[in-house]
Amino acid sequence: MQMLHFRVPTSCNGMRLNIFLRTMGVSSACIKAVKYQGTGFCVRLGDEVIPVHTDYRVATAQIVSFALPPEPPTAVQPEPLPIDVIYEDEFAAVLNKPAGIAVHPTLNHTSGTLANGWLYRLKCRGEDGVFRPVNRIDKNTSGLVLCAQNAFAAPELAKTVQKCYLALVEGPLPVGSGRIDVPIARRGDSIIGRCVREDGKPSVTEYTVLAASASHALVSCFPVTGRTHQIRVHFSWLGHPLAGDSLYGGHTDIIARHALHCAVLRFNRPADHEPRRVQSPLPEDFLAACCAAYLPDKEEIQTMLQSVLPCAE
Repeated sequence: MQMLHFRVPTSCNGMRLNIFLRTMGVSSACIKAVKYQGTGFCVRLGDEVIPVHTDYRVATAQIVSFALPPEPPTAVQPEPLPIDVIYEDEFAAVLNKPAGIAVHPTLNHTSGTLANGWLYRLKCRGEDGVFRPVNRIDKNTSGLVLCAQNAFAAPELAKTVQKCYLALVEGPLPVGSGRIDVPIARRGDSIIGRCVREDGKPSVTEYTVLAASASHALVSCFPVTGRTHQIRVHFSWLGHPLAGDSLYGGHTDIIARHALHCAVLRFNRPADHEPRRVQSPLPEDFLAACCAAYLPDKEEIQTMLQSVLPCAE
């Protein structure tokens, strides 16, 4: 059972407890769960600990504490799968997902997913829990997946996470920055396919061309919105489909899957709001495709990424 602790600053003196907790980033759903399903709230000042209700008025320097309620049961089964954890604390974990593995079980992929492997990892540590991915990437997209360790952390991480993807697109693009702002909709009767259409949902991708050759360009992509297949659809519409992306017009001569990698995540750590930045090493198939396209090598690309989404701006 995880305990959370919040010190009351002077600016919150006299606030009702529930309002103070919302100010600290605790969701109303979490507050209700602690109140009705958990052990309730208490405040500490010195050696004195007092159980309190949500209408209690907090005072400067008090410590408000509560235990998060037990996690709900999950239907996902633990499986002994390798999980590459790049970062972990009591609120967040960042996993490095290889291409070819789904994030969550689906109708077509009921096992062998990141979720199955994560639950097995928790089981081996003697912990109960659920898998809470904050960002989800396609099965054949590689790279970083941010996960919340508990119900409190999930909405806070979702509010602050920023993502940078690397894409290898076909055709030369001028080095520099651009913005794609066109709506995306479901393509015909397809469950999977998407397309640019006037009646679609607003979709925005900002990008920077890092390097270009006569045949391809290496692009850092920053999705402002989070539509299904957004980066893939946007660059296909632009006339530069991702290498390997046969669904949207790309060719598989230098890479067998769409060349998209979630390379950098930045987020604020819940509770203290300290920024965190995590960077993923590039997979070998992506690097080999860059080499085949006469684009920068591993060391150059990693250096290019160092200035992307810095913790201090």
